[in-house]
Amino acid sequence: MKVFISRDIPSIGIDLLSKAGHDVVICPYDRPLTQIELIEYCKESDALLCMFSDKIDKKFLNECKHLKVIAQYAVGYDNIDVDEATRLGIPISNTPDVLSNATADIAFLLMLVVSRKAFHLHKAILRGEWDFFRPKAHLGIELNNKILGVFGLGRIGLEMAKKCKSAYNMDVIYCNRSRNYIAEKLLNARLVSFDELLKESDVISVHCSLNNETKGKFNIEAFKKMKATAIFINTARGQIHNEQDLIEALTDRLILGAGLDVTNPEPMAPDNPLLFMENVAVLPHVGSATVEARDAMAKICAENIIAGLRGEKIPDVVNPEVYLK
Repeated sequence: MKVFISRDIPSIGIDLLSKAGHDVVICPYDRPLTQIELIEYCKESDALLCMFSDKIDKKFLNECKHLKVIAQYAVGYDNIDVDEATRLGIPISNTPDVLSNATADIAFLLMLVVSRKAFHLHKAILRGEWDFFRPKAHLGIELNNKILGVFGLGRIGLEMAKKCKSAYNMDVIYCNRSRNYIAEKLLNARLVSFDELLKESDVISVHCSLNNETKGKFNIEAFKKMKATAIFINTARGQIHNEQDLIEALTDRLILGAGLDVTNPEPMAPDNPLLFMENVAVLPHVGSATVEARDAMAKICAENIIAGLRGEKIPDVVNPEVYLK
């Protein structure tokens, strides 16, 4: 059968699909496809391996309802109309677990570079501004014994909390729909309300999924409730924070700093004020960008597609109710 891949991926996934006897077609362009282009490729395919930037909405799904499986090369799948896919009988998969460490590393990195103004100071060197020692210049903050607040304590959030506890003996509080008993046992983590998370945390790290409840959750009202010395980190989805409100909060010193691996929109405009702020660090959505994580993601996607084309239940299905029809 024919498998279309909407962006070039590590060879481990392509090799698995080819060895299983499938005809693999990879997007020939080094850019995202338009939805019209994606539909045209998928009309001639039996399975799709897509990216989180691909728009797999109701229109796409009804144009390509013949697809036997769609494998998302990501953990999140808010770009996919899962309800419509389920109605049409199309199983959807994602890549859980394998990028938890890599993404938590990025959250930890952002926390560190914001706390010590590292990106800002590096750019100052490039501008020729490294001159002489000033005792009151370039001061950051230390993280030892601070309070980490995790919004969305799942797999990635737990890895971030473990790193912070181990490296800096940070107390861990978290806001979740349900209790995380593993985190409570391992880290003595404490479940709190959203307001308590905002008021108590020295660092807030966002690791939740994007949905109607979390979209725009971190707005100006939320930032006003945070400590003036607090750092905001988001490695989940850019739409979870209101970017204009974040700029206002930083400009008015409602919070100390911010570290972002996700923005809204993506890519971020090169003249965005956040890129020029002293206590801000922005990365271009590279949470999963390690050889190990990206290889594992490609392998999982291929295995899900192979199972789906065999008519078997895919291992990492996000809409298992599709098999109840």
